[in-house]
Amino acid sequence: MSLLPVETALAKIFERIPAPQPEIVALPEANGRVLLEPLLARHNQPPFNASAMDGYAVRAEDFAEGASTSVRLVGTSQAGSAYSGTLNSGEAVRIFTGAPVPDGANCVMMQEVATVTEGRASFSELPKAGKSIRPMGYDFANGEALLAPGTRLTPYSLALAAAANAPTLTVARRPTISVLSTGDELVLPGTALAPSQIVASNAFGLVPLLSPFAQTVTDHGIARDDFSDLRGKLEAALEADIVVTSGGASVGDHDIVQDVLKDLGVEIDFWRINMRPGKPLMFGTRGKSLIFGLPGNPVSAMVTATVFLLPALRRWLGEDEPLGPRLVLPLAEPLPPNTARRHFQRATIETVGSGATRIRPISETDSGHTSSLARAHALIIQPENDPGQPAGALVEVIPL
Repeated sequence: MSLLPVETALAKIFERIPAPQPEIVALPEANGRVLLEPLLARHNQPPFNASAMDGYAVRAEDFAEGASTSVRLVGTSQAGSAYSGTLNSGEAVRIFTGAPVPDGANCVMMQEVATVTEGRASFSELPKAGKSIRPMGYDFANGEALLAPGTRLTPYSLALAAAANAPTLTVARRPTISVLSTGDELVLPGTALAPSQIVASNAFGLVPLLSPFAQTVTDHGIARDDFSDLRGKLEAALEADIVVTSGGASVGDHDIVQDVLKDLGVEIDFWRINMRPGKPLMFGTRGKSLIFGLPGNPVSAMVTATVFLLPALRRWLGEDEPLGPRLVLPLAEPLPPNTARRHFQRATIETVGSGATRIRPISETDSGHTSSLARAHALIIQPENDPGQPAGALVEVIPL
């Protein structure tokens, strides 16, 4: 069976992902969610002409050449308590940052340039119309679209939503996810290892990797290489929107995940991808459920989850950039030639003395070398049959 190109596999996965489903959530629950309807401003911000600093609100024309050089203080305007009158010629109002600028005033002079004597203020600088005033709607106008659908909400965008007077947001429903590890050799962390046993680590990386995109992530533990045990655990896992297995998806005598999935009615769309690490990736569907069979090797499992699962989840949620962020960085050292399989090379990002950022490949490339993945900041995407690249060459990078 020929190996499937990475782009083809992603396209096949994307074809199976349903359209995002909306739900309304309150702002405190919206961090990390993906917006499905635009955020519209419900008022002007600021809702009035506001002072940009502490000082004195004046009429700039009062200080035209030959006019009075001092003005009479007639009141105060502060946040939450505006000056109620209209500023007339020769008058000034003491004003504080964020407070409404009185009607008739068109300039705020900061207090550092003011001298106040016997209820009159004069200034060491000439007032100019518009100085230190934030006009009504300066930040945004009533009805303005502030965030587009597909935006992943952050603390900064939630602060904007609150400022726009939106108590709730319409976001995409997150999927439920099941995670299942397979293999007779696996034991949980903390277990005294018997001969031929290894510690199961994949779920402990996959669950936190996927959780920000999910309603729930349920770890179904370890299934043995036994048809009955594996079938029972997979049947329970298939109640989720997305099922993620690791191990047992290859072609060895004990790799029976595909057989059990088919017995449970799963249609296998593809397996075996033209990439390293992570060639034995499997993808299938049952009804509306998506099934990802990740390799058992820890690095392969995490890399394929990064390259395929995270884009699938972003697409599920309606993000505008499902592939996620990409960087283009210069190499800190030469990149060796590649094989016919696309290489997702572990690498570290470093900043040199000049402040420039560059990427350094990690020499360990074995798919079982978890410590090198833990050190990595990114994956260099090295194309198939790449002849190698010299230091300084620009390469595409997936941040981790």
